[in-house]
Amino acid sequence: MASGGSAPSRADARRNRALVLQAARSAFEEQGLGVPLGEIARRAGVGAGTVYRHFPSKEALFRASIVDRIVLFTDTARDLADAEDPGGVFFRFLSSVVRLAARNKALCDALEASGQVDAEMSPEPERDFATALGVLLVRAQQAGAVRPDIDLDDVRAVMVGCMSMERQRSGDGATTSVPGRMTALMCDGLRADRSVTKLPTVAAGHNETRCEVCAGPVTAARTGRPPRYCRAACRQKAHRARERTRRDNGARRPTDKAPDGPARATGDA
Repeated sequence: MASGGSAPSRADARRNRALVLQAARSAFEEQGLGVPLGEIARRAGVGAGTVYRHFPSKEALFRASIVDRIVLFTDTARDLADAEDPGGVFFRFLSSVVRLAARNKALCDALEASGQVDAEMSPEPERDFATALGVLLVRAQQAGAVRPDIDLDDVRAVMVGCMSMERQRSGDGATTSVPGRMTALMCDGLRADRSVTKLPTVAAGHNETRCEVCAGPVTAARTGRPPRYCRAACRQKAHRARERTRRDNGARRPTDKAPDGPARATGDA
């Protein structure tokens, strides 16, 4: 009799939990972490006590409502880690994440928060996502598709900013707000090109500087002048660039040779 009487109670609990989670996903998607728990309970058709019985805090409910989306992003990135055209794969994946997350305020809040705290303190799903995204970034840089002075923190920062801008522009209702416009601008800023702006760099430590060519760490010299390049290949690349600049400047500079014949004589007179 006891087991027969407890089964409906467990079924009701499962049903109520599903209702709360469904309402939370909808509310968080629209308003983010700022939505009150009372609003979620109202949407689910249950009391606030029922919400707390299944989720001890609003943060726990928030995590449960978005974790599956972040896991899906992570699994997709892992599946693409060995794909051909790593540059194209990186930019398409980044654009897809921005497009999907920009519609979901909860995902925007979660990805933004994960980039503002120490990596070891971030929730595991966000850490896994960052790791998978980092693999795509490195492969794209190795293929020469992404500028070498970009790191994972840069990508996460511009990605979150782009989500916010896409969401804001889509909500403005302006005829000039073309979906994906901000994302295209973001991707162009990450692409490897000689015409891109050189980013200022900050040394990671007192004894570390950055290579002027690839922005990689340069080991400090014990004596003599401080090194400017991390390896011989970067030094040679910088030398070739300087030689091209000298040749271009020489081709554009007017000749200093004095004119012959009457022109010179007239000048002497």
